[in-house]
Amino acid sequence: MTNAYMIAKGNVQGVGFRATAQQKAMEIGVKGWVRNLPNGDVELEAEGTDKQVDKFIEIIREGPHRFISVDHLDIEKSKEEKGYGSFEVRY
Repeated sequence: MTNAYMIAKGNVQGVGFRATAQQKAMEIGVKGWVRNLPNGDVELEAEGTDKQVDKFIEIIREGPHRFISVDHLDIEKSKEEKGYGSFEVRY
């Protein structure tokens, strides 16, 4: 299992980023969470196989839909397994 902790910067709040990230994660089979940060960034953690996590990162980096613009994506990958049961939106 691979774990990726990410911070997405850009036009990522108020544009459906969290719901879209959750939908894409569920399609790919990635587990974890997403939440808005007070500074306008979005924080995510995703867990799955190397292939699943890499695909999720690619989708997030490109902007999951046309209203979302990710200018920069900080990523920290590890092999630490957190054991998430689903992908949830946190508040």
